[in-house]
Amino acid sequence: MSEHPAPTGGEPTRETTGTDVVCVGETMAVLASAEALAAGTKLVVGTGGAESNVAVALARMGHASSWVSRVGDDPFGRIVTEDVARLGVDVRGVEVDPERPTGLYVKDTGPGGAGVLYYRAGSAASALSAADADRVWSLGARVVHLSGITPALSARAAALVEHLLDRRNGNGALRSFDVNHRPALWRPRTAAPVLLDLARRADVVFVGRDEAERLWGTPTAEDVRAVLPEVPVLVVKDAEHGATCFDEDGPVFVPSPPVDVVEAVGAGDAFAAGFLSGLLDGLSPERRLRLGHAVAGAVLCSPGDTLEDLPEGVADIRGTVTG
Repeated sequence: MSEHPAPTGGEPTRETTGTDVVCVGETMAVLASAEALAAGTKLVVGTGGAESNVAVALARMGHASSWVSRVGDDPFGRIVTEDVARLGVDVRGVEVDPERPTGLYVKDTGPGGAGVLYYRAGSAASALSAADADRVWSLGARVVHLSGITPALSARAAALVEHLLDRRNGNGALRSFDVNHRPALWRPRTAAPVLLDLARRADVVFVGRDEAERLWGTPTAEDVRAVLPEVPVLVVKDAEHGATCFDEDGPVFVPSPPVDVVEAVGAGDAFAAGFLSGLLDGLSPERRLRLGHAVAGAVLCSPGDTLEDLPEGVADIRGTVTG
């Protein structure tokens, strides 16, 4: 695919065709139950992955979204791929690895449970590499969305993220990066400089105020902006307080609406999807933030980590879109 100049502002190029957003990263099979595993309870199989969560939410909002990853040649890989496809996401970019398994995690979160147990070492997705970039660019996306989970999987996967964020590569798509630091994958001291470097290469960056403070010692949104001044669009999320968008016109803050939280997993992915939807539709920063809050709120109020139905008020926020 021919190269186009990388965009310099906060709007995705319209020279590309096909997919609106391609999301790249690992999605795992999930085994979950409301009771502790030690009680011999039955487990329900589901799926879980930050990047595919974003792709699903964008598809629910009417955008053409794709997911690029690797899964094992096993039942879990087929379940994951079919589940994401069923929710409206293009999975042509998913490659089946005949030698490595699909990643798996178990939610043992009932009373007396052990919490979340991960079985992802040596997974198919950990073998993602820069060689997989061609599958990303072939989809002709306006936005490529990545997260800080992928570079923690392996050195090869980190090389893919670096390659996709390199402005010398690709088709002029906007690069979106959710810092999404997972302490279970790598310690803050190790992750901090890597994630800061990757964030500085992106066009759109999402980061939680608390994780930024943990990683970079930045207690306020303004402090985060000070360490990422070159990012065209920076979104700092501050949980129940609100979110701030920094761009060339200055900061915009929108408070979080009150919600009755059922489970917080997946809310950050939903927020990113809502914001990116607004970006694709040409909405103002204030409306992008409101859309992010609305979609995140829907996930916070449900037991799952994937957007099932669009919440009330989304149509009013979107209005007459231009995308």
